[in-house]
Amino acid sequence: MPQHKTKLIGRSALLGTTLIWGSSFIILKATLNSVPTLWILAFRFTGAAALLALFSLRELKKLDRRALKYGLAMGAALYCAYTVQTYGLLYTTPGKNAFLTSSYCVLVPFLWWLFYKKRPDRWNVIAALVCITGMALVSLDGSLGLGLGDALTICCGFFYALHIIVSSRGLESYGVMPLTTVQLATAAALCWLTAPLVSPLPQDVPVSAWLSIAYLSLMCTGVCYFLQALGQKYTSPQTASIILTLESVFGTLFSVVFYHERLSLKTVSGFALIFAAILISETKLSFLRGREDAK
Repeated sequence: MPQHKTKLIGRSALLGTTLIWGSSFIILKATLNSVPTLWILAFRFTGAAALLALFSLRELKKLDRRALKYGLAMGAALYCAYTVQTYGLLYTTPGKNAFLTSSYCVLVPFLWWLFYKKRPDRWNVIAALVCITGMALVSLDGSLGLGLGDALTICCGFFYALHIIVSSRGLESYGVMPLTTVQLATAAALCWLTAPLVSPLPQDVPVSAWLSIAYLSLMCTGVCYFLQALGQKYTSPQTASIILTLESVFGTLFSVVFYHERLSLKTVSGFALIFAAILISETKLSFLRGREDAK
C-alpha cells in the first residue's frame, strides 16, 4: 500500500478515536452516580474484549510468547490509566479530566529516552515546562492546593504515555486485532480481580446506566482501541500522541455543551498553555520558524 495512503488511514483512525473518546467523559461522569468505578471498567473491558475476540480467534491462536507479553503489558498500562482517570473524574470536572489526561503527549519523548536511549531535545524540555505551568493553572486552587481528582488525572497521563510506547513497539511486529484483544482481556481480568476488593457488585442498576456502559464498551473501548492500534501501526508514537490529545479538546467541548461546565479565565489560560506545550513538543514550532531552524 502506498505510504501516503497508510498515513491517511493512520491519522483518520486516530482522529476518529479522539472524537468518540471525547464523548465518553460526560457519559462516564453520569454513570459513576450509580455504578462504582472498577465495576464500570470490568463490564466495559469484558464486553469490548469479547467483541474483538469474535473477529480475531484465528489470529489469537498464532500469537507467540513475545506477542502475549506485549499484550499483557499494554493491558496492565491501560488498566492503571483508566483506573486512576476514572477515580479522578469522581473529584473533578469532565473538562479538566480530559485536558490533564493529555499531558501524556509531553511525557512520551522522555519515556522513550528512558527505555530506548533517544534523548529529548530542547523543544521537549521547553514543552514540559510550559505544560507544568498550564497544569498548575488548571489544577491549583487559591490556596495552592492540588485537588485529588486533578492529581489522579495527572498520574493517568503517565500511564497513557507508557501505553502508547508499549503499543507502538508491539504493533511494529504483530497484528492490530489480536494484540488489541489481548490487552483488553488483560485489563478486564485486572478489573474483575480488584473490583470486589473495593466495592460490592452493584445492585438495581438503572437501564440508563446499562445503556451508557454498553456505549462505553462497544464504541469507546472496542471500536476506539482497534482504531488507535490501527492508527499507531502507521504513525510514529510522537505524531500519534499529538493527534490523540484532541480527545481533550472534544472532551471539553462536550462537557461545556452537555454538562454545562463553566470555564474561568484562569482555567482557559491553563488549557491554552497545555495545548501550546503539545504543539511545541511535536512540531518544534517549525511552522513559525522554518523547518531548518527548528532542527
